[in-house]
Amino acid sequence: MFALSSGMPPAAIAVVRVSGRQAGAALRSLTGRLPEARRAVLAALKAADGTALDRALVLWFPGPATATGEDLAELHLHGGRAVVAAVEAALAALPGLRRAEAGEFTRRAFENGRIDLAEAEGLADLLAAETESQRVQALGMASGHVSRAVEAWQARLLMLMAGAEAELNFADEDDVEVGESVAQRLREGMAALAGEMGGWLARPGAEVIAEGLSVVIAGPPNAGKSTLINALAKRELAIVSPVAGTTRDVIETALALDGIAMRFSDTAGLRAESADAIEMIGIDRAKAAVEAADILLWLGPPKEAPDHPRAILVAAQADRWKGDAAAEADAARCDLMLSAETGEGMDRLHRMIVEMARTLLPREGEAALRRRQRDALAEAKEWLVIEAGSREAGDLILLAERLRLAGGALDRITGRAGVEEMLDTLFGRFCIGK
Repeated sequence: MFALSSGMPPAAIAVVRVSGRQAGAALRSLTGRLPEARRAVLAALKAADGTALDRALVLWFPGPATATGEDLAELHLHGGRAVVAAVEAALAALPGLRRAEAGEFTRRAFENGRIDLAEAEGLADLLAAETESQRVQALGMASGHVSRAVEAWQARLLMLMAGAEAELNFADEDDVEVGESVAQRLREGMAALAGEMGGWLARPGAEVIAEGLSVVIAGPPNAGKSTLINALAKRELAIVSPVAGTTRDVIETALALDGIAMRFSDTAGLRAESADAIEMIGIDRAKAAVEAADILLWLGPPKEAPDHPRAILVAAQADRWKGDAAAEADAARCDLMLSAETGEGMDRLHRMIVEMARTLLPREGEAALRRRQRDALAEAKEWLVIEAGSREAGDLILLAERLRLAGGALDRITGRAGVEEMLDTLFGRFCIGK
């Protein structure tokens, strides 16, 4: 298979990659020879009929020590559209070669054991990363942070399983430990593993990084919500009007503050009732958005603020109410005063949102788990938790079975078992040539 593995032309250089059993034959056909392994060589590329295609750097990587685990060739071409098209046409004409499908290079790397499933998922996230936090998290996953933790847990599980098997099958041998001490040692080891897994499960999930934190702007009608989201987005996203009930639905925009992906939502003004049925639907949706928000920006009287664990109380429209004693008294009970119209308080609001957002993200150096990985790890942890005094607590056969089931759940994280149904979906996220 072959594909353009760099960005779409025109570009300074275009990299076309060929992988599989025909990679060496393809290189010989285009250059007339097979260059020294892992050394860039300048060569004239020609089609099968002798037509000159380009002068390019070519590299030959014999498998299995390659990115895909197969023989691999790379052609570093001049990056014009016509050059790339001509070389791809010449490759397509060779017997046994075809264009790669989306994600096929990475899928072959997974199938040939060059990377595991967690690393492949990290690579997919890295390709899709748009913010600094997404890049850092995806790079850690692609570099094997999660995989190494799983491997360490699996090694300890194997040691515990070996102890259980030794007692079950060789209890009559002099050098095999017997009695309740074996079951106790197994339970202690299982509890220690479950505790470590619980620590990983307590971390924020990778979805908050990939999808962005939800920041909802809420308050009564005419509180300045639409003006604020326009100021944050630096464009006219929402209609601003003195007419109450102008915003009738949740208006969402994706923004990145200090490299953190966020989804800001403007909502309908909250009030007890309205004669307008459409507005009431908007109010219901606004209430649902507030409940689901990671961070709430409340632009209204502090006493009316919803009970939310991460709310920032904003005294908005400061340019209008200064000098009003009642409004100033309310503002004193808020976290900050702000005027989106004049820019007063916007920098401080930015800092407060970022500081609160960082408490919801993994700490520096910590790897976060995807939902699929969290589910598998939670299952593994569940098999390792034994109720004190239960019948299982002293039964080595049942303890050994729990260890086996926990190991099977961990295998799903790295792709050793039970993942066939989701591979097509995963690798379909990749671009052609990756």
